[in-house]
Amino acid sequence: MYNPTHFDESRPDTLHALIRQYPLGALITHGRSGLDANHVPFMLDADRGAHGVLVAHVARPNPVWRDVANGDEVLVIFRAADAYISPNWYPTKRESPKQVPTWNYIVAHAHGRITIHDDEEYVRGVVSALTAAHEDHRPEPWRLSDSPPGFIDAMVKGIVGLEVEITSLVGKAKLSQNREERDIRSAAAMLLAQGDRLIADAMSARADLKAAKSKS
Repeated sequence: MYNPTHFDESRPDTLHALIRQYPLGALITHGRSGLDANHVPFMLDADRGAHGVLVAHVARPNPVWRDVANGDEVLVIFRAADAYISPNWYPTKRESPKQVPTWNYIVAHAHGRITIHDDEEYVRGVVSALTAAHEDHRPEPWRLSDSPPGFIDAMVKGIVGLEVEITSLVGKAKLSQNREERDIRSAAAMLLAQGDRLIADAMSARADLKAAKSKS
């Protein structure tokens, strides 16, 4: 990924938080059948390995788990948000017409090595952990025990577990950091007005940081 220094986001805690908040990752593989992409919800175990381990499962009919071998290199892309930025939103456009549109976004790329777990006990543990991660905070959380045991047993047999040991974690937060502070704030305000709160808030935070640095 092309990642200029001013857009680089290398803080592990920040990238881990992004993965937890936006767990649907694009799993990119290059197996026996060639290049492939699968959209899979992952759970991050940050305490394993140097950069963490991603855990997931796929449907047994999905060929991805047969197409790759244990130890193959893969890439998982997590996207937080994105937004179009119009040059008309920049106050500096009134001073210079040499402006162009751009697109801001926040992403994390997890490079790693994959391991396949075609094991019922492992898969049941993954399903249980994923369910807890997404249900425990709800007023009435759904539990595996809410469904008949035979039904759950059949469902577990129909899926295969995946693990990706992260070997490197790269983040990019393209938030107009290369613009003047007034341009960042103006564009953030326009985004907020049209409902793109996440990118708007992130841009405002970068504008605050730029302002603080200018005073120091």
